Amino acid sequence: MREIEVSAVTEAVSEMCIEINHVLSKDMKQVLKNACENEESELGRQILSQLEENLKIAEAEMIPICQDTGMAVIFMEIGQDVHLTGGNLEDAINEGVRKGYTEGYLRKSVVDDPLIRNNTKDNTPAVIHYSIVPGENVKITISPKGFGSENMSKVYMLKPADGEEGVKNAIISAVKDAGPNACPPMVVGVGIGGTFEKCALMAKHALTREAGTHSDIPYIKEMEEEVLDKINALGIGPAGLGGKNTALAVNIETYPTHIAGLPVAVNICCHVNRHISRVI
Repeated sequence: MREIEVSAVTEAVSEMCIEINHVLSKDMKQVLKNACENEESELGRQILSQLEENLKIAEAEMIPICQDTGMAVIFMEIGQDVHLTGGNLEDAINEGVRKGYTEGYLRKSVVDDPLIRNNTKDNTPAVIHYSIVPGENVKITISPKGFGSENMSKVYMLKPADGEEGVKNAIISAVKDAGPNACPPMVVGVGIGGTFEKCALMAKHALTREAGTHSDIPYIKEMEEEVLDKINALGIGPAGLGGKNTALAVNIETYPTHIAGLPVAVNICCHVNRHISRVI
């Protein structure tokens, strides 16, 4: 049984919150570069070039890559052979978020009640998802989620008879409805199956997958490629001003479901799609 002090989790979360709000991940840099090279619209190329320039400035001068530094969404994969000591894990995670957002001078966007809406002034609490996995390590994945794109996300409770075409149409419909509001070019996370809440969780988690990679399931890989092509044929383009790069990636996760249902969730993220992982 390996012991890990929760203070190590606090420090890791704090550092990760600061890093991913200032430095775009390598996979997102690459797909954005690819988009800039293959964009056919002159205005679209100008916008993508400006985005690339802004990202370089942000990294060099440690300026947040977006003014909306998001609500911290955290996936914790905890090895079943780990014993966490020195305090409460959830408190330690939230302390890391508090430390990262205050010491990193990041915008605090969280309110303590969805209706009363007093700002917590430290961007806590985070939204935390836990899973127990084999091994003796703890893997932390952080995805700060801005709400310009979050507000454009949708859940569809389709009928089984809607099938694959119904799923594709739902994804494309969500992107159409989002239009320029999700700060395209976007990354589209999709969850298919499970239940109402499970498909939404999968859609969120799908956004953390490396852009440019595909599902290991052959027909899902084909669906990702087909839907990406159809989304980019919509002509929404960078910043919603036209072009072939409306989306940079479509990432799909699936799970078994009930005989009477076909839940589908579409979680849209803007062009920065912040995600970072670290193993302790």
